[in-house]
Amino acid sequence: MKAAFEVVRCANTADRAGRAFSLLEVLVAVSIIALLAAVLAPVLGSARAQARAVVCSSNIRQLVLANAGYAGDNDGFYVAAAEDMWNNSGLRRWHGVRDNINQPFDARRGPLAEYLKDGRVKECPDAGELVKGRGWSVNFEQGCGGYGYNMAYIGSRLWAVGYSFSDRQAYARTTNMTEIARPFETLMFADCAFYQGRRYLIEYSFAEPRYWVCNGRIWTGSQPSPSIHFRHRGRANVGWADGHIDSRPMGYYWRGNDFYAECAEQGLGWFEPVDNSLFDLQ
Repeated sequence: MKAAFEVVRCANTADRAGRAFSLLEVLVAVSIIALLAAVLAPVLGSARAQARAVVCSSNIRQLVLANAGYAGDNDGFYVAAAEDMWNNSGLRRWHGVRDNINQPFDARRGPLAEYLKDGRVKECPDAGELVKGRGWSVNFEQGCGGYGYNMAYIGSRLWAVGYSFSDRQAYARTTNMTEIARPFETLMFADCAFYQGRRYLIEYSFAEPRYWVCNGRIWTGSQPSPSIHFRHRGRANVGWADGHIDSRPMGYYWRGNDFYAECAEQGLGWFEPVDNSLFDLQ
């Protein structure tokens, strides 16, 4: 009986030894796994980036629909982008309200709150690089989620009267839905940011056109800082006045000064055509 047991035990031991991996086999398996990981990593990274861009597109769509709902309840007039900018108090924006300039804007108190799910502006999932906090002197527009609104042509009457910090009505009054001749080619919201120098970006509430406009005419005496942020693998999501969303790559624009060149390095600029034609109402 003992002899039989010894035979069985030896057989089991030999069996286990036969099933064991050699060091060479382990190294080959590890090498294959490492190779597969190297091949799949870019694919998985691209898939994650695409998923974030899709979420961002959904956020912008909600903003466009919310603004359309607001206009529907206000005789066709869109929400004001910054109704108190005329006196530079900086407490009211299209996306929220705050009690002092060092606070982030509270979206649940904003004019679009009742038209947005959860009453708040959602944050772009690729806006993590934008600086948080630090107060007015650094981060003067915090709370917009990384999205900017076409204040120059839709969220004000600046296109009709020009930029003035003393004209309340230019900021408080807005464009009517009926004044937009080509809603499918008029930007309403987009991925935005603002370059604060020293290699960092902050949230910014406005999608600035290529040129300022005054009394219905392009004014080139000075030019806006680029604010459209091409953060989604070199593309920016854009929400148009007719409700559709797409993404655009950065176009070439003259970068004849250091600030513009630095903005471009940070992914800020305009898409083609690099003019006001996809911002204005005509």
